[in-house]
Amino acid sequence: MIALEFCRPIQVERLGHDERVYDLEANAEERVALAERFGILALEALTARVRVKRVTGGTQIRLAGHFSADVVQACVVSLDPVPAHLEEDFVLLFAAEKKEDAGELVLALDEEDPPEPIENGVIDAGEAVAEHLALALDPFPRAPNAVFEGIGDPEPDPPAKVASFASLASLKKK
Repeated sequence: MIALEFCRPIQVERLGHDERVYDLEANAEERVALAERFGILALEALTARVRVKRVTGGTQIRLAGHFSADVVQACVVSLDPVPAHLEEDFVLLFAAEKKEDAGELVLALDEEDPPEPIENGVIDAGEAVAEHLALALDPFPRAPNAVFEGIGDPEPDPPAKVASFASLASLKKK
């Protein structure tokens, strides 16, 4: 099993029917590890509040969260640092993995995502926050004054037809 950088396990069997609220904050070591995992220059702050509750019937767990993060990414043009403040809400459903779920999973675009599996009676609120932080990162961060200037000559013209192909074309006309 991979060691997670921001692990905050919640024992499902200890959850009652009332909602529980957890305040999470990544320490300096966890922020450095997450920044490395996500390929960003720095993660200066990461806090979250998650609310965990059994869904009616008790077979699924609903985790609703809100995170706030201060990140620094490298500009895709100049590689200059690009700071950003991110805040986002998210909701995940968790359910015990069924034996028949071990096969291939087929999803349709218009269907809701299936519940995340509850592994060994635990859901990881920290990993849920980390995954949603990764989704919120700008895939192409750009510094405000970054200007892309082409490298070298523009793309050369395609080569002229090769003589042998030209001669084959003339045979086709006959």
